[in-house]
Amino acid sequence: MAQSIDCLIIGHNQMKFCDYEGMVGSMGKESEPYQDLNLNFVRYNSEAITAAETFNTFYKRAGNNKDIINLGELFSATIAYLGTYIKRRGFTFDYVNSFQDEKEELAKKLRENNVLTIAITTTLYVSSYPISEIISFVRQYNTTAKIIVGGPFVSTNARTQNEVTMEYILCSLDADFYINSSQGEFALVQIINAVKNGLQFNQISNIYFKQKSGYIRNNIEIENNILAENMVDWSLFGDRVGRFATIRTAISCPFSCSFCGFPQHAGKYQTVDVETIEKEWRALDSIGTVKSIYIIDDTFNVPRDRFKDILKMMIKNRFSFKWHSYFRCQFADEEIISLMKESGCEGVFLGIESGSQEILNNMSKASTIEKYREGMKLLREYGIIINASFIIGFPGETYKTVQETVRFIEDTRPDFYRAQLWYCEPITPIWKEKEKYGIKGSQFKWSHKTMDSKTGSKLVNEVFLSVKNSIWMPQYNFDSASIFPLMQNGININQIKEFMSCFQEGIAEKLKSPNQKNISLELEKRMEAVFKAAK
Repeated sequence: MAQSIDCLIIGHNQMKFCDYEGMVGSMGKESEPYQDLNLNFVRYNSEAITAAETFNTFYKRAGNNKDIINLGELFSATIAYLGTYIKRRGFTFDYVNSFQDEKEELAKKLRENNVLTIAITTTLYVSSYPISEIISFVRQYNTTAKIIVGGPFVSTNARTQNEVTMEYILCSLDADFYINSSQGEFALVQIINAVKNGLQFNQISNIYFKQKSGYIRNNIEIENNILAENMVDWSLFGDRVGRFATIRTAISCPFSCSFCGFPQHAGKYQTVDVETIEKEWRALDSIGTVKSIYIIDDTFNVPRDRFKDILKMMIKNRFSFKWHSYFRCQFADEEIISLMKESGCEGVFLGIESGSQEILNNMSKASTIEKYREGMKLLREYGIIINASFIIGFPGETYKTVQETVRFIEDTRPDFYRAQLWYCEPITPIWKEKEKYGIKGSQFKWSHKTMDSKTGSKLVNEVFLSVKNSIWMPQYNFDSASIFPLMQNGININQIKEFMSCFQEGIAEKLKSPNQKNISLELEKRMEAVFKAAK
């Protein structure tokens, strides 16, 4: 008998990289988006492959018979949260965690079950391609289920695009509903209820819904779903949660960095109390499979006292999983770092953004270079893996300030780093000062009084080729969160660094010889040797 599913949630679609590289490449190999992407892959057998694909390729070449990295293993925080939210309101749900890895299972669910609605999340998408691919796949196997698209992709475009462009985006994707809200889970449940019970859609706030003449946009009303009242019920997922899960203990961010649109995406900042977190984490730990959690709060260590209480709670419970998170190292001291280490912290992602105090001031980062240095020194002393992120080209940036960033990276020696071109979003606070800085254009195509995007893109490459004391961390299809599953799979941090150094050299070879079809034979041998040593 077919299972009745009120809402089937589809997790992240990590598109095949060779397809994505071709799409971005169609904009021109010298375009800023392609130059940004170019630092994420090497060429092997004439094909563009990411760090994850390179790991798996050479792991197998070393005599192993399985992939060492499976991006679908990280259980989605969005699915866990939405599934719990839907279930608590009396509806049934099912899910696929990773679209690419679970296509056969998804097709089976679409063919064999009575699926009422399908929710497509868009947390990590900056283009419509992954969404379009999912919708096309769904309609291939099921033409009756109503497709709902929500998340940052919709809300960002609704804020930044005019009505004509927005209508074009909605029509080209051709979903049945779109949710325009920084939260949106209440609207999702209302849609499910209306579809199930034959109700009208025009009274549901924060949605677009399809009519023959196009899409109708309903009124906007801020949702206020209290995170502490909607914590994940892990018993709903215990049979399918593996070794790696994503967790959140807060929504949005209390800071207003002028380059960042996250608070505008996520809405009002709110945190969960320690007792509620402890209850959820005990339930997660009781599943017995989870070995590492990724805490995705934008500012996990703020407020400071709450963070200390969470660390002490983790130490008291002696959870079987380790953890990694985003971290603001200007608030670090030895007591904090010591507690982090004792509680099982594996590593942190630091949004440093610039090694120039002038640019940090322009960014409203509320920190000093010296505070960053002190925090990173402590993290390094306690053996906590550091991945530091930097932005090149922010208003006020010059060749001199970029060189200050290079010197900062060389001096502080984070284990890994990433420098990327400033992405100019009109919803970010800096946009209010566009006249002051002479900002023109948006996204990857911009100029201001001290730089333009073409120059910034070239300087990102220069940073990549200049830094010697830290290892480049890609962003697409492999990032700092990928390190810890590798370590759980028996690859130690020194081997990861050695392999990533080889991958970095492969990118450098490509930059110096753009027509190169393959990484050098020497690099191939070194990559294979890393995994032979691991056996």
